[in-house]
Order: sequence, then C-alpha cells, then structure tokens
Amino acid sequence: MVEKPSPNRKLIAENRRARHDYAIEDDLEAGIVLMGSEVKSLRHGKANIAESYAAVEDGELWLVNAYIAPYEPARTWGHEERRRRKLLASRREIARLWSATRREGMTIVPLSMYFNDKGRVKLKLGIAKGKKLHDKRASEAERDWNRQKRRLLKEG
Repeated sequence: MVEKPSPNRKLIAENRRARHDYAIEDDLEAGIVLMGSEVKSLRHGKANIAESYAAVEDGELWLVNAYIAPYEPARTWGHEERRRRKLLASRREIARLWSATRREGMTIVPLSMYFNDKGRVKLKLGIAKGKKLHDKRASEAERDWNRQKRRLLKEG
C-alpha cells in the first residue's frame, strides 16, 4: 500500500537514480546532526544527495559525501559543504544496517531528505543491492509495459 505523504512534509532533496541503480529491499528514517548554517541552507532547498551514501563505522551511522550549499550570510562561521554528518538511529536499527551491509553487494543509500511535521530534517535510507545491466533493462521493460497497460485501460 502506498503511504500518503503528510501535507507538512517538505521535500529538500531526492535521489532519483537510487531506484534505477539499486534494488531497494528495505528502508528506514534517520535523523541527521546539522549545524545552524546547514539548516538555513536546507530551508532554501540547496542540497544534493545523489552521490552520497551511508556507512556504519564504530557503531555509529554516518552520511558521506552529501552536498549542502554554503549559506551566504553565515560564510564566516559557515560549514564544509561535503563533510561527514552523523545520522541518528536506534542501536537496533544500526545493528540491522551493519549486518545487512556485511552481506555481499548490499549498501545503504539515501533516498530522500525532508523536513518532517515538527520541522526536523530527516533522511530516508534504503538498504539496497546494486542492479546489473540486465536487471536495469528488465525493470525498464516492466515499467514500459505497465505504462502501456494503463494507457490501454484508459482508452478502453
């Protein structure tokens, strides 16, 4: 069942290539530790998570290579654009992610970054396995077939 997004949820950044390049097996929501200038920049929607990934190191979850544009009024005390940012998740979730990445070909991919109902920045992570070229072709063919079916049903 598709969950309806909350009207208060504001999308900041989305990783559209993730569903094309990876087969998403499971997902979870994590908080993120940010500086004030990073939050101000995110309020303007200036972020990119397309090249980023998450990693479990020493029992902590980290977001690596995510880009948050510098906030101009805070350039003196601003932030690094591509610094590693700590993600907030329960110990049980971190242990589950760690064990999932130990399996062959599994990785943790950020799917979207958004403000939740309370105005906090959240990151939707997916436990994913990389697709091979033939898998990508098969999923694209299936998507085309579903599109044609909808079109035929609409006409008939």
